[in-house]
Amino acid sequence: MSGILYVVSTPIGNLEDLTFRAHRILQEVSVIAAEDTRHTQKLCHHYHIHTPLTSYHDFNKEEKTPLLLERLQQGQSIALVSDAGTPLISDPGYYLVTRSIALNIPLAPIPGPSSVLAALSVAGLPTDSFTFVGFLPRKPTARIRLLHSLQEDHKTIVAFETPHRIKATLLAIQEIFQDRQIAIARELTKTHEEIIRGTAQAILLSNHSQAFKGEMTLIIEGKAKRKKQVSEGKPQSATHHLFE
Repeated sequence: MSGILYVVSTPIGNLEDLTFRAHRILQEVSVIAAEDTRHTQKLCHHYHIHTPLTSYHDFNKEEKTPLLLERLQQGQSIALVSDAGTPLISDPGYYLVTRSIALNIPLAPIPGPSSVLAALSVAGLPTDSFTFVGFLPRKPTARIRLLHSLQEDHKTIVAFETPHRIKATLLAIQEIFQDRQIAIARELTKTHEEIIRGTAQAILLSNHSQAFKGEMTLIIEGKAKRKKQVSEGKPQSATHHLFE
């Protein structure tokens, strides 16, 4: 029988967020395929996990995938982890997962920390539906084009951004989304965790964007849906529409 490929979520900052099940799986598998073995080694050392590590990232996936698949087909189980959070969510792993599925190798998700869900839970914006776009493009033209394409989306928008681009991104959001509410969650679960809420203009004026450090999760309010308002005794018409 084939081994199992476990897709294991790991802490996004606070090491205490590793689940009991993730801890057990990381101890029991034959090898841990890690985005950066040096980073994962710190987690393993903290929890006294002595499972061998091997690197697996976007730059060696074509070379490493056949080797990992062979071990899985031999009956060895493997844990796939990224540097932080849930693998495949703007992190490596999709290449290995799809090829494992093609070979009928069983997969098992080991859920846990996710900066996307953690940020959404405290943003104060609708969470019933959302659009996740990963890291915003590095080039300004592509970034603005993407933001424009999301302008009519009624769902809450979630993206990742970096400190050196956040000011330019906030300026673009101010122009495209105007006075919509946004939230910026940075350093989640860490000592200097901070969640900033307001319009892009208000955040820019507060100078928060000048001191941002570390990767951050950006939440943008979706476009308000039209809500019908019907006056009693009068026929419904287009003039009786309000924005929420």
